[in-house]
Amino acid sequence: MGRRAAATVAALACLALTACSATGGAPRTAQEGEGASGTVDTPRMVVAMIGHGAPGDTFWDLVRKGAEDAARKNNIELRYSADPQAPNQENLVRTAIDSRVDGLAVTMPNPDAIGPAAKAAVEAGIPTVGLNAGMSRYRDFGLAAFFGQEERVAGQQAGQRLREEGARHALCVIHEQGNSSQEERCAGLKEGAQGAEVETLYVNGMDLTSVHSTVQAKLARDQHIDWVMGLVTPVALTASDAAKAAGSQAKIATFDTNAELVGAIRRGDIQFAVDQQPYLQGYLAVDALWLAHRNGSAVGGGRPVYTGPSFVDATNVDVIAEAAQRGLR
Repeated sequence: MGRRAAATVAALACLALTACSATGGAPRTAQEGEGASGTVDTPRMVVAMIGHGAPGDTFWDLVRKGAEDAARKNNIELRYSADPQAPNQENLVRTAIDSRVDGLAVTMPNPDAIGPAAKAAVEAGIPTVGLNAGMSRYRDFGLAAFFGQEERVAGQQAGQRLREEGARHALCVIHEQGNSSQEERCAGLKEGAQGAEVETLYVNGMDLTSVHSTVQAKLARDQHIDWVMGLVTPVALTASDAAKAAGSQAKIATFDTNAELVGAIRRGDIQFAVDQQPYLQGYLAVDALWLAHRNGSAVGGGRPVYTGPSFVDATNVDVIAEAAQRGLR
């Protein structure tokens, strides 16, 4: 990332942290007026955020918290909705367009399915940005900005880390079939691991009991697997328990973080995590839409704003521990 993009991220991250300490995490209601304590004194806006997280997914809880904090600061009514199924997510985008929102933030785990609806929002004159999933395609549909990490690059860096750790046979666990971002992570992992065998295992991330049994059975059958890479923390924590049940010596790593991960890294149950800062993704997406109305242009100059990746392990987990407990990491 160039100096200008890095400066943008740093400035916006500073803005995000300032907003968190000033306003807390509760979303504003539509009945609250302009200029209330802790908010800007600008006209009321309505912003829709459409995600693909399943209910109870702690990663998306962090995205939503960031979006709510930015909405509170910016005098925005946030309409957050999500669905893991692409056709349902597309319908949510169409509904937001029909309700004439002032701004739209959308994830695109399946760009071919969701991108045309996002483009329709742009063509309807609604400022639209992307976050989390779909970085490689957001320009195809006219989105003004994108906030997240480049998934293949994140996977490559994780693979390099595995290579440095001496991995010989790694298992990459995809918990949402059809999610292009997760496929990119595993592809990058294989590229970065160079020489190590990387195998993909598909599980149903909405059923952790099923995840446990599937991973346990796989590790019991193949004792040569020495690393398991989860793509979200709850799946990785479940994989850790499954490895113990299978009598496997495989080490566990993951993408993404939550408060429970801090203790798992301290105990050694999880070796490291690749963090993309979901709170920051939600916060910056909403903040960018407010800035687009305020300043007439989007953040990033048409280029993505990177929120990751970075590594969290036993050497630095204490740095993020307090933020994780507050729901910021």
